Amino acid sequence: MKHSGYTTTKIAIPTPQWEMPALLFRPQNARNAPGVLWIHGGGYMTGMPGMVYITRALSLVQKFGAVVLSPKYRLSARARYPGALIDCRYALLYLRDHAEELGVDAERIMVGGESAGGGLTAALCIDCRNRGDVGIAFQMPLYPMLDDRDTDSSRDNHAFMWNTPLNHLGWHAYLGGNYGHDVPPTAAPARETDYRGLPPAYTFVGSREPFYCETVRYIENLRAAGVEANLDVYDTSVHAFDIMLPNSALAKTACAEFERQFKYAAEHYRARQP
Repeated sequence: MKHSGYTTTKIAIPTPQWEMPALLFRPQNARNAPGVLWIHGGGYMTGMPGMVYITRALSLVQKFGAVVLSPKYRLSARARYPGALIDCRYALLYLRDHAEELGVDAERIMVGGESAGGGLTAALCIDCRNRGDVGIAFQMPLYPMLDDRDTDSSRDNHAFMWNTPLNHLGWHAYLGGNYGHDVPPTAAPARETDYRGLPPAYTFVGSREPFYCETVRYIENLRAAGVEANLDVYDTSVHAFDIMLPNSALAKTACAEFERQFKYAAEHYRARQP
């Protein structure tokens, strides 16, 4: 499908379990472009690749000429952890292995996503760091779902859009019998203890939403490990306020700063492929 300045293509990505559908957003005449794997949110339970149209990812195509790949990873009702992570990993490998034909600069492959997609972003960065097989130049885990344990902000939180009961439901559905114990960092990245060697990061979050504490702690842990990481906090209790309240002054400020951070990353960060 052609749009003004870019095309959207439905593709299938081979994985050991299935042929995974995905949407590929590619500027016309893309060449040496940043390549972004964008992972949709939905508490690991819902969501679809088409959410790109209402999230921060589409502006990366329209304003910065990035190539964006959005996979339809398996949701928790179909496959519990590590199903979604495996699918996202194969989508990332596809982006790396097809970089030249897609017009992507292989040293500027990035990963981002919102909410559960932000959690999968962090988990994928940890997984690739541990394996040493894919270089990720930058990560953008927006208001990410990182911790299966209650935090000060996710406990007894009854905010709009996402709250304590939904959070417990999402983690139960994703982790199954592992819920509450034996949870690895590639399932709940807040359980990571070594943040060295992870990609530079940017995120933003609401000050009164459930994921506030785990987002702040993730950035603090990255910084303590010597990783360049930046965070903006906005005064709201609405999870995904940039999507839910797109015309608000707060959302417009957050979107503008996100784009500024991406522009800087595209100009300054590189990661060689092993």
